[in-house]
Amino acid sequence: MILGIGSDIVDIRRIERAIERHGERFLGRIFTAAERAKAERRANRAETYAKRFAAKEACAKALGTGLRAGVFWRDMGVVNLPSGCPTMRLTGGALKRLQAITPAGCQARIDVTVTDEGPMAQAVVIISASGVD
Repeated sequence: MILGIGSDIVDIRRIERAIERHGERFLGRIFTAAERAKAERRANRAETYAKRFAAKEACAKALGTGLRAGVFWRDMGVVNLPSGCPTMRLTGGALKRLQAITPAGCQARIDVTVTDEGPMAQAVVIISASGVD
């Protein structure tokens, strides 16, 4: 069953300006260490950061809280499964919210898709639950 759906689109140039203007303060506030390591290895790091920014916004929407009620930027991190498929690793308030919306006896799954076509980056997050047998 679907527990939540979120989508977001962001202008990559906006993220570039935020990085130029605020640098470490912006990056450290928004992105996890793993996300930063991945982005910094990329030639087009702004696109990588923008896609992850959009995924965090989409995830917060799918959780039903937005960035409030104890859900913070770094509580949501984009990671890749061994297959390469993106998903979200939740901690802190985001994980607590996920646990609260997941029915008893079910396991939550977070599906993520990200894309960019300059100057825009987009993400969609679907949170679903299935019974554990």
